[in-house]
Amino acid sequence: MIALSRFLKITLILLVFANPSLVLATTTRVTYPAGEIENDTRFNDVIEILRTALEKTRAKYGDFECGPSSSFVPKKRSVEDLERDDHSINVIWNPTSEELERKFLVIRIPLRKGLLGYRIPLIRKEDQSKFDQIKTEEDLKKFTVGQGIDWNDIPVYKAHGIEVIQAPYAQLSKMLAGRRFDMFPRGVGELLGEYERYHEIYPEIAIEKNLAFYYQFPVYFFFNLKDQQLKERIETGLQLMRKDGSFDSIFNKYNMNAIEKLNLKGRRLIRLSNPVLPKNTPLNDASLWYSPPKQ
Repeated sequence: MIALSRFLKITLILLVFANPSLVLATTTRVTYPAGEIENDTRFNDVIEILRTALEKTRAKYGDFECGPSSSFVPKKRSVEDLERDDHSINVIWNPTSEELERKFLVIRIPLRKGLLGYRIPLIRKEDQSKFDQIKTEEDLKKFTVGQGIDWNDIPVYKAHGIEVIQAPYAQLSKMLAGRRFDMFPRGVGELLGEYERYHEIYPEIAIEKNLAFYYQFPVYFFFNLKDQQLKERIETGLQLMRKDGSFDSIFNKYNMNAIEKLNLKGRRLIRLSNPVLPKNTPLNDASLWYSPPKQ
């Protein structure tokens, strides 16, 4: 029995040296922000991408647990929580900026292929004729924009001389209906869901019929600087997803219906530069970005 026990120990040691991942196969715990409001469905696509990336790497990195934080917090608060070392949140997704890329580990794979930068406004129905007159960037300056507090695209609008009114996300539709600002631009993948949520409460709100504008606005995963292994696992999973087609499948599942319903390719498109876009943004890799087909 002693000889057999010694043999088993030696065998285990040899296996570990041959495959070090055996000792690393612990459960990876991933906690992402619960959102800003209850039943917030705006990020279901990103959550599915996150879970799929973890699943794709199970064989190499081991089991995982993945779920939301225990409380709803504004986006700014989730960024602050990620900086802390208590791991109450250990991954966030956010439109990028130079500041975020300095503070955190980042994976420069646009999670929505840049689609969030294609914006279609929610407006008041009665104002459609006014929006029909918008042909240029200069025309946009006559209108005010509603945005969440400290949202990353606020500098885009301000850089182009467009007045921005900031408020908590949950109040913005009510404020639009109440004439506090003229439009609430939403990403193509967000717009239909938000319209369904609010149009019965505020029937005066409508989706603008003909206009869209675009600025480069990639959403990335960000991690605490001490979570290098988690960042590597997710990045490995994302690259596997890009190779096997599952990344594009999730994009299509959540976005193609909206792209077609909203007639993105048929809208007047005004392009705006993004003055806070980091220099390391992978703009030269066309496979990372969505581009509407030309009419």
